[in-house]
Amino acid sequence: MLIDRIDVMRFLKYDVIILGSGIGGFTTAIHASNFDKKAKIAVISKLHAMRSHSVSAEGGISGVLYPQINKDSEKLHAYDTIKGSDYLSDQDAVELLVKNAPKEIVFFEHLGVPWNRNEKGIIQERPFGGMSVPRTAFAADKTGFFMMRSLYDQVQSLPNVDIFHEHFATRIFRTKDAVGVFTIDLATGKHSVVYGSSLVIGTGGFSRIYKITTTAHSTTGDGIALAYNAGASLKDVEFVQFHPTALVPNGILITEAARGEGGYLLNKDNERFMKRYASSKMELAPRDIISRAIITEINEGRGMKDKDSGLEYVYLDLRHLGKEVINKRLPMIKEICIKTIGLNPEEEPIPVRPAAHFTMGGLNTDINGRVLDIELNHVSNLWGVGECGCVSVHGANRLGSNSLSQCSVWGRIVGKEVSNNTHEIKNEDVKELEVLAEAEDSRLKEMLSKKGMYTVYELQDEMKDVMEKYFYVYRNEKEMKKGVALLEKILKKSANLRIEDKTHIFNTNLRDTLEFLNQIELAYAVGVAAYNRKESRGAHSRTDHPKRDDKAWLKHTILAKEGSGIKISYSDVKITKWEPEERKY
Repeated sequence: MLIDRIDVMRFLKYDVIILGSGIGGFTTAIHASNFDKKAKIAVISKLHAMRSHSVSAEGGISGVLYPQINKDSEKLHAYDTIKGSDYLSDQDAVELLVKNAPKEIVFFEHLGVPWNRNEKGIIQERPFGGMSVPRTAFAADKTGFFMMRSLYDQVQSLPNVDIFHEHFATRIFRTKDAVGVFTIDLATGKHSVVYGSSLVIGTGGFSRIYKITTTAHSTTGDGIALAYNAGASLKDVEFVQFHPTALVPNGILITEAARGEGGYLLNKDNERFMKRYASSKMELAPRDIISRAIITEINEGRGMKDKDSGLEYVYLDLRHLGKEVINKRLPMIKEICIKTIGLNPEEEPIPVRPAAHFTMGGLNTDINGRVLDIELNHVSNLWGVGECGCVSVHGANRLGSNSLSQCSVWGRIVGKEVSNNTHEIKNEDVKELEVLAEAEDSRLKEMLSKKGMYTVYELQDEMKDVMEKYFYVYRNEKEMKKGVALLEKILKKSANLRIEDKTHIFNTNLRDTLEFLNQIELAYAVGVAAYNRKESRGAHSRTDHPKRDDKAWLKHTILAKEGSGIKISYSDVKITKWEPEERKY
């Protein structure tokens, strides 16, 4: 039903609203529809939905498919994940993940994902970092694309699901019984409020706060920041994963599958240096360990330097794998290298270095994906799925291929949850939404008319420089203190931005400004959380506190908005079977 209100603003009523159209968002939509075929469901994406960053997931999805063949078990998968997380993951959530992950691989098989199979016809599983046995199902090195294609086809076939392509969300509204999203239709500039009983945030992470990142330009943490401003708390945002093998100089992901298939990491002396850092796992150690190893090699003078960008790097060598393996198992990696830097990995080693890749932290959620405030109470009618919902299964360091499992498992869980949360929206809620929408409409008009001192692009560059310099692979108190102060200055400057494009149709200047306002809030939160955690754990590695400290720091960081500042708290990690132990590989 469409009702015209407030000038040209539209109010659109649904039962379930899903912000984000990646694997987490789309699986939620499918399962919510399956559980309640009468529910009206809206999927809102700031891009065309099939351009969501999930299409870039390359390596595969984890799950124990053939325990007898691989000598695998759910218990072993859970142990690998918990150990990989440096014991910061909530173990009840991990147990839920590993129990349900195999079912999700079968679910995608039924949707039509063309999993690689062996000569006997069974789904192949490749080795991945930190995993004791091969348990990563894959579709060449384009797994995310094939999963997204299958999901998109399925969602389009559902009569009760509407997709809003290229609708940018600027605010989340919450009333007593309703939740709404204020959106700009980028193609027309028109404003809408999509409202209903439940809102699911599935907009991915925020690695674009860094200058060099494997993620799409759209990965700006919008949904996380909007929910944060609507009363949600954040969890463990200091833990940003740096993928060890990003292509130099452009930062494009070179999938972990390249090492899973047998690729070597080499320094300038042609040495497989991982023997110094993880002698039993070598190139298949967890990502945080390999990233630190690469930066150590570079810092100690055993790296190479790109002449044009000045970036230092090491080599990822695939030549010994041979043309057949590369063309069958890693065709996109070959294509990316040839097209973007003119290098054929069949003939030359690939220059790589760590780049921001994944945010282990995000919206603080319970085991069912319900968003929590700083007091650990439910934020009414709000859920988080995928990378933006910190359950927490990844803790301080995610194991590769667990992310697609997380998106799928919690897409099903949250889909069922929201299908049971449909209720009537009262007139007083609608009237309150109208008032909130008027205020947001006025805010956007004021932004467009304001003659500020700064452009978004200069402040964005400042933010990214700070994150790269002070919150990269290695951190310390002195540098982070400077970084937090600089981020606070940039945050204050962001109140004085000017938007030079005053048009309505595809106003990318306005969109970029709104994205940046989300990014700088999250960057500041990362800085505050990292500065306050005085230990090294997983992706948070401090040279001034080089050891993990379970006595003082076996706990989650919880952040909430407090005026213009941040309130910080901590919560216990859930331990079920696995007591923390020294992490060796």
